[in-house]
Amino acid sequence: MGKSLYIAEKPSVAQEFAKALNIFAKRKDGYLESEEAVVTWCVGHLVTMSYPEEYDPSLKRWSLETLPFIPQEFKYEVIPGVAKQYRIVAGLLNRADVDTIYVCTDSGREGEYIYRLVEQQAQVTGKKRLRVWIDSQTEEEILRGIREAKDLSEYDNLSASAYLRAKEDYLMGINFSRLLTLKYGNSISSYLNTKYSVISVGRVMTCVLGMVVRREREIREFVETPFYRVLSAIGESGQTFEGEWRAVKGSRYFESFDLYKENGFKEKDKAEALIQYLKENNEPLTCQITSIEKKKEKKNPPLLYNLAELQNECSKRFKISPDETLRIVQELYEKKLVTYPRTDARVLSTAVAKEIHKNLNGLMKYDVAVPYLKEIVSFGSHKGLEKTRYVNDKQITDHYAIIPTGQGMGALNGLSHLSKQVYEVIVRRFLSIFYPPAVYQKVAIVTKIKEESFFSSFKVLAEEGYLKVAGNPAKKKAKTNNADSPDDGQNDGQMEADVNFFEKIKTLKKGMSLPVQALDIKEGKTSPPKRYNSGSLILAMENAGQLIEDEELRAQIKGSGIGTSATRGEILKKLFNIKYLSLNKKTQIVTPSMLGEMVYDVVQNSIRSLLNPELTASWEKGLNYVAEGDITSEEYMQKLDHFIVSRTEGVRGLRNQSQLRNCYDKIAQFYKKTNKGK
Repeated sequence: MGKSLYIAEKPSVAQEFAKALNIFAKRKDGYLESEEAVVTWCVGHLVTMSYPEEYDPSLKRWSLETLPFIPQEFKYEVIPGVAKQYRIVAGLLNRADVDTIYVCTDSGREGEYIYRLVEQQAQVTGKKRLRVWIDSQTEEEILRGIREAKDLSEYDNLSASAYLRAKEDYLMGINFSRLLTLKYGNSISSYLNTKYSVISVGRVMTCVLGMVVRREREIREFVETPFYRVLSAIGESGQTFEGEWRAVKGSRYFESFDLYKENGFKEKDKAEALIQYLKENNEPLTCQITSIEKKKEKKNPPLLYNLAELQNECSKRFKISPDETLRIVQELYEKKLVTYPRTDARVLSTAVAKEIHKNLNGLMKYDVAVPYLKEIVSFGSHKGLEKTRYVNDKQITDHYAIIPTGQGMGALNGLSHLSKQVYEVIVRRFLSIFYPPAVYQKVAIVTKIKEESFFSSFKVLAEEGYLKVAGNPAKKKAKTNNADSPDDGQNDGQMEADVNFFEKIKTLKKGMSLPVQALDIKEGKTSPPKRYNSGSLILAMENAGQLIEDEELRAQIKGSGIGTSATRGEILKKLFNIKYLSLNKKTQIVTPSMLGEMVYDVVQNSIRSLLNPELTASWEKGLNYVAEGDITSEEYMQKLDHFIVSRTEGVRGLRNQSQLRNCYDKIAQFYKKTNKGK
């Protein structure tokens, strides 16, 4: 009987497999071996796609005549820096005494691609190949993955989509980078007074650059508009509440051209005229309650973290980049503390939900969690988890949401302070789903002075619910309708009232007359769009270019975004490295560089579709269709080839260098200081 070979993606993972399999044999050069089994590892990618000059030496020189470059058969080669480990792995794969190969690379498209390239390059034949698919690196999960391993052929569609993703990035990168550099590189380098300029283009990268540049230009073109709101101070002196005037139906200003929206005037004198009118023949100044509405509002615990949500959260909380968040959560995964990080799902599977008591029991060794775990036991909420919105098999593709495994507690002490903080964030989000909703009591009051209506609303936290574990968001101070807020004073105007004051508010009745202590004018200003920070940019990528702030709404978005959970952080990192985008490390705010804006203008005037988030997302969706078996690789490649050929031919015929010079002049004024510094 032959041996089984287990091949992992990196040495640390191979070590965990060896432990789970009780392989304590002496470590050899690049692998471990016992009587029954061999465990080896890649070190990330061992094989890559060959550059064009490997097809034809003349292709090393960039020339418009050789474009588009679309090989009939793609060539691959071993990466020189890891050639030694490749030779070891290839030798083991082809060893006569190995009859079964367990593929234990990361459970996802990229992990599949890493192994398939090695197998292809090593020309492996005649072996039984089984795919191990796991969600955490706990011993129990590793053994389950080995026990339930499926034939590798069941993952052929996933493999096909992985190959296509690489071919797409390769063909777009090589063809469009060469094409645009040859056509426009000189115009950029002469304008910037540099030796040469290579224009880097990528399917996802260029689209993300476009999102940031467009946002920056919206901010520049924004014209601040002042507006004037009329506010009333209602109640007895010393304990008043605020009412905001709105020009609703019945108002003498209803649908007037003098209005800025319905709650303000364009001119201050119009607001002054309103106050004067309201005070006429009205001494002492009073108002009457025409409507009072009391209700309870429930807020459910949010869905669990996927990678994008966690990256956004850590960017806001700890001011760290998405790349750094992924590095930390990958470390937590490798130390068995959390489940697989590169996931797009925000829910659990039914199978995991039925075993969730194991995760909760394990967290009893984590001091932060203990008081909450005791309450969860008293609720008994962990027993019916599979019937809640936090469990949905249809919303899971490769992996479920990121949750603590309840294992690996011994590794916690060795973590950095920041890694411990990220772990706590994941644990708190996980525990919160076992808690009841937070309950707010709300009161909305409409008062009238003459025929003009003033609106007030209040809320108080009646039942803390899940906020006890997740943390209570910062309360608004006792001011309503912040005129300086980005929504132009159009927010819900709710004041977080203290409980005593709220109790008094609740005693008010419709028809009551109340004193008005003052009528004031508050000046507000419209606000420009916000710049992306590294976390909100990741979320916008996940939602195909839409920055959707509302978490519930994000959860409802169907379809693929730009890039994948595994690649988004790396794409941002590349844009910073090639200096198309700048990152303020302190605030994590992302802005374009002058070079980045020039490249944007080049693409905008040549291959505009590369900047379209919906189109870029549709490419990603197409890869998912291949992975699901809905379309073939040939169909996908046909569309890709057509896209590259048609866009290349289109750019050849352009004569727009002078037009681009005007674009460069337009943006240069915003970078004068930077240029002087250079």
